Amino acid sequence: MNWKVRITGPAQRDLEQLPTALAARILSTIERFAQTEHGDIKKLQGASEEWRLRVGAYRVRFLRDEPSHTLEVLRVLPRGRAYRD
Repeated sequence: MNWKVRITGPAQRDLEQLPTALAARILSTIERFAQTEHGDIKKLQGASEEWRLRVGAYRVRFLRDEPSHTLEVLRVLPRGRAYRD
């Protein structure tokens, strides 16, 4: 079953700062995961309900809302910055 994708404001700003080709590749990978549930994903450790999707050197941090079948994309950051909070 396909997931709906919701991109938050911070994630949208992250994407806008990237080169167009890279942003398109990341969006394509997110859409592919939403349709197939296949991709390099891991649940983040700790109390967070966040997951991450790896796209090359970038990490897409997202939440999975099972009842509404929605992926909420929180941030799109290079690996070195993706896990700082």
